[in-house]
Amino acid sequence: MARDLKYTRNIGIMAHIDAGKTTTSERILFYTGKTHRVGEVHDGAATMDWMVQEQERGITITSAATTTFWTYRDNTYHINLIDTPGHVDFTVEVERSLRVLDGAVATFCAVGGVEPQSETVWRQADKYKVPRVAYVNKMDRVGADYFNVINEMREKLGANPVPVALPIGYEEKFEGIVDLISKKAIIFFDDKTVRDNFVIKDVPADMIDEVEEWRGKLIESIAEYNDDLLEKFFDDPDTITEDEIIDTIRKATIGMSITPMMCGSSFKNKGVQYLLDAIIRFLPSPLDKGAVQGLDDSGNEVIREPSVKEPFCGLVFKIATDPYVGRLAFVRAYSGKLDAGSYTYNTRSDRKERVARLYQMHSNKQNPIEFVEAGDICAAVGFKDLRTGDTVCDEKHLITLESMSFPEPVIGLAVEPKTQKDLDKLGIALNKLSEEDPTFTVKTDEDSGQTIISGMGELHLEIIVDRLKREFGVEINQGAPQVNYKEALTGTIEHREVFKKQTGGRGKFADIIISIGPSDEGVVGLQFVDQVKGGNIPKEFIPAVEKGFKEAMANGPLAGYPVESLKVVLKDGSFHPVDSDQLSFEICARAAFRHAAIKAKPILMEPVMSLEVVTPEENMGDVIGDLNKRRGHITGMESKANARSVKAKVPLSEQFGYVTVLRTITSGRATSTMEFSHFAEVPANLAKEVIEKSSGRNKNSLHDE
Repeated sequence: MARDLKYTRNIGIMAHIDAGKTTTSERILFYTGKTHRVGEVHDGAATMDWMVQEQERGITITSAATTTFWTYRDNTYHINLIDTPGHVDFTVEVERSLRVLDGAVATFCAVGGVEPQSETVWRQADKYKVPRVAYVNKMDRVGADYFNVINEMREKLGANPVPVALPIGYEEKFEGIVDLISKKAIIFFDDKTVRDNFVIKDVPADMIDEVEEWRGKLIESIAEYNDDLLEKFFDDPDTITEDEIIDTIRKATIGMSITPMMCGSSFKNKGVQYLLDAIIRFLPSPLDKGAVQGLDDSGNEVIREPSVKEPFCGLVFKIATDPYVGRLAFVRAYSGKLDAGSYTYNTRSDRKERVARLYQMHSNKQNPIEFVEAGDICAAVGFKDLRTGDTVCDEKHLITLESMSFPEPVIGLAVEPKTQKDLDKLGIALNKLSEEDPTFTVKTDEDSGQTIISGMGELHLEIIVDRLKREFGVEINQGAPQVNYKEALTGTIEHREVFKKQTGGRGKFADIIISIGPSDEGVVGLQFVDQVKGGNIPKEFIPAVEKGFKEAMANGPLAGYPVESLKVVLKDGSFHPVDSDQLSFEICARAAFRHAAIKAKPILMEPVMSLEVVTPEENMGDVIGDLNKRRGHITGMESKANARSVKAKVPLSEQFGYVTVLRTITSGRATSTMEFSHFAEVPANLAKEVIEKSSGRNKNSLHDE
């Protein structure tokens, strides 16, 4: 008997670092009966933060999945919950989780409000059209302000936040919430041993007018989804039923028109049960999200309904390595049913894959299951060649779902094993880690033979190096972090390249006339235009020219950094009936790039980061002075509860070790967050230094650093 999908919720908890996502997840596990005692992040005992590094640092690094159950109005709901990281270096974990979730809980700190990473995750949720409810946490902290968070959501996120609950008291006087739907007060008491730690009372006398005002605003916000509701509101508001309001809020939330707002203090065990009810009431089931679209093997659009009767299709959204069961592939099933021990088809590799075992995940523990059905999330073992973003489906009914796009790494590090015997171990470990994390790349520098690992930030690479040591037992030497520069051409020139090689017998010959320069706006990669007339270059040699340029782009003309986009117009050329072949034209194209690109006004590009510093007022001048020294461009300043927020764009190369300097100049009172913004041209004098250094770098090894 297939499960009724209307009782399933696939949700994630997303927020800025330190807003209390993992604490909220822990309370959800406790109140749903999944755990028997509350795990605390600050004790290193949180269930969802299972990695050693997470427990030591008190941060979330990988998204952890779990399954739990919540009873609402006598129906038991099946909740698949994913706790995502808040640190920008691990943004890929949020991206891939949101791609497969039906709804999300956006958690905000009542004091910090909408912080930089909140904006990033909000944009990611908009991109994948994920409906969300908002939960304002830490209402018990000094400086907590529920309505300020609501205003910031409007201004910074362009959201439409609609409170469904109001706080009773603030800071240490925060004791509960008023439910605007039922017009009842829920008073909590801080007790970690019982699950029913609340009583329901009438609204406090001093809040009656405020509750009426906000209830009116709530009904006006959702009225476009239900005409009868608005009519009743004006004629006879007492006839409006709770169910009418709940159903209409649900429609408006799923339609992405509103974000229902509620508040609590997860650490003090206040408000989490109400949040669970809201997840059930307002967030969509797989049925509400409807069919998924994909392409069949002919490129035609096909859809799959969330039903067990449809052919199976699922999306792999994460690869993890488990010391006991090996490679785990996390799969969101969209349609059909997949049995453990059966076969499924990978549309990227065009291969059948056997699913040895299926598991329901609870953080890093696996519970074996016999099958997975439409609308569920599971982990599978046994796949040979599977990557993040792959579609797995029924071999007779092919479908490829939209994959995921990931940001490019911005920072690199040269690594080598301390002992020769660790060389193979290092290769295997790096391979496994890059399979797990699409924003972590490994390449070998052709000139120096060094292994360069690249990631999203210093913390990202620090964690990778730590994992190499602990999980894989590989001790490494590491060089200083390096910025992943890029190169770009700014001018367009014409060039003729002739490649001739006579070796007695059959030689090699190719002749091409090209124009080379920057690609059209918005085009990334090689933009190749074939304008050859009259068969001067035979058609079968044209792809070889394109391939030659594509490969040459990996090493730019200035310092060997990759060229991200390029436009090449193949205008004319000639060939030799005997000596010309595909390889000749490929080599000729590479030589043409080398000789022409250096004349097309090449420039060096560097990653520029968006930085936000929250600092006490008295340190503001020092912080700005320091940013100016780092070539920072201040983009905005604003006041936040007794502190100032400074936003700036700063080149990554100037930001190494910034956190330590910031701590020093503000006596440890300021905090900063940084994320990749864009690539920009490096000033000429600095570009010269980088180019000289990189030509020197190719001669040196790690031991010289």
